[in-house]
Amino acid sequence: MNHPMEKLVRPGILALAPYRSARDEFGSTADVFLDANENSLGDPWGDGLHRYPDSGQGALKSAVARRKGVLPEQIFLGNGSDEAIDLLLRAFCEPGLDNVIIMPPTYGMYAVQAGIHGAELRQAPLRPDFSPDPPAVRAVTDARSKLLFLCSPNNPTGPCLPEDFILDMLGDFPGLVVIDEAYVDFARQPTWLDRLNDFPNLVVLQTLSKAWGLAALRVGMAFSGAFVNGILNKIKYPYNLGAPAIDIALKALENESVVQDKINILLAERRRLALRLPELTCVREVFPSDANFLLVRVADAEGIYRYLLEQSIVVRNRHRERHCENCLRITVGTAEENDRLLAALKHYPA
Repeated sequence: MNHPMEKLVRPGILALAPYRSARDEFGSTADVFLDANENSLGDPWGDGLHRYPDSGQGALKSAVARRKGVLPEQIFLGNGSDEAIDLLLRAFCEPGLDNVIIMPPTYGMYAVQAGIHGAELRQAPLRPDFSPDPPAVRAVTDARSKLLFLCSPNNPTGPCLPEDFILDMLGDFPGLVVIDEAYVDFARQPTWLDRLNDFPNLVVLQTLSKAWGLAALRVGMAFSGAFVNGILNKIKYPYNLGAPAIDIALKALENESVVQDKINILLAERRRLALRLPELTCVREVFPSDANFLLVRVADAEGIYRYLLEQSIVVRNRHRERHCENCLRITVGTAEENDRLLAALKHYPA
């Protein structure tokens, strides 16, 4: 009996035989490795880096599974969440035929990857108050709609999407509903990981780059049912995560309490910025946020952006995005960095 998601996969991908190394099949029973053309004499430092990493990432998947309350066979690990986005388009969107739907303003890589893979990009913009517009989504959905990207908490606006809206999409959308939870560790709303077994068309993206403070490692995660996850792991590059990234990620997952302490500090700083920024004459509005950043409407986004650069402070200018006129996206920094930002804005020559 065919899996209900099988009809969404590109036929060529469905029939593809994945690349497998000899070590994938027999490595656990051997201790002399002459299969992969590695440098048998070792790396320059003698740190064991001359061997390819575990292609299946078994140890890290097991650790993630314990931390997230899912099964290892529901986990894809990649080079940032961007790799998962790339592979979803590669696996499910036939170039020139299929379409993906986004709700701008949102994370820009969805559109970039759609363009790379020749998928039609359709837009169902958020309303001016940054709430979702279900009729707009349905109006651009058809039988060739393969992916619906829902960023929650949304970047650059900040809030999580309403639960009832996401449930409606999971029930109605003919393709995969991809919930990007890069910032979920900063939110009060729960993750959608608990609903993986309820919806075969659900994919949840997370990352160790944000709350876990491991942006330099580029470790992203995609969670889905075993069928969809099997497709992603089937077409990934054989060694898409290096051994140092795997090792450090494993150590980080053993220090959850330290990470939570840092999250609490950032949340306190987010609250402080949300209170202090509206007191400044150049600030017009601070939008609610469930992430580690604030979207801030100011008097002159272009001018203030350039002024902050002169003060060696870099923020993100979102002025040209839909409904974001004169808006800057400001990451919550350390207490000292936030003080410096507030002081600079206080003295902005309006």
